[in-house]
Amino acid sequence: MEFDRFDIDGPVLFVPNRHRDPRGTFAETFREDEFRAAIGDVTLVQENQSISKPVNTIRGLHYQSEPHVQGKLVRVTTGEIMDIAVDIRPHSPTFGQHIKIKLSAENWYQLWIPPGFAHGFRTMRPDTTVIYKVSDYYSPENDRGIAWNDPDLQIDWELFGQQPVLSEKDRAQPALIELFSVDVARAAAAHHALAGDIGRYRASTGD
Repeated sequence: MEFDRFDIDGPVLFVPNRHRDPRGTFAETFREDEFRAAIGDVTLVQENQSISKPVNTIRGLHYQSEPHVQGKLVRVTTGEIMDIAVDIRPHSPTFGQHIKIKLSAENWYQLWIPPGFAHGFRTMRPDTTVIYKVSDYYSPENDRGIAWNDPDLQIDWELFGQQPVLSEKDRAQPALIELFSVDVARAAAAHHALAGDIGRYRASTGD
């Protein structure tokens, strides 16, 4: 298993070593020892799966609040997504900024999104299956979200004029500035505008 990091501290990209022969392909997609060596003392306790039928389905931006914050290890087994992780750690120098990377059934990438980030994705193909392990159990009382199209976040979902498919819940999520102090959110937005889009994976993703 190989891994790489991003310009924003915290998220980690895992790339399994694939072995091919005439029968097909084999890889170790998760090893707890290697995961812990890269991430630290984290235990993954629950696995979730979603299937999104339409292209341009957007799920997010989701997170859980204290005391049930979740880290997520996200992978795609069918189709392709544009995966987004937004830094919502109030004292982080990259608060309000994001990373963006394509995960697909072909590239086998897995994205670790630590606690303190809001997560969302857009499907780029029909019938896309996303599987993710989490570091705490789902807690309805701590379920939170941020508007996918919050202008302060400056996320380019690459819709190119197409309309996203959204749940009613995600259509009604609040803006970042409604969830955090006005001063923190505005400072983050200003810093983000100055920094530009550092949210792209810095190396070639080959997708």
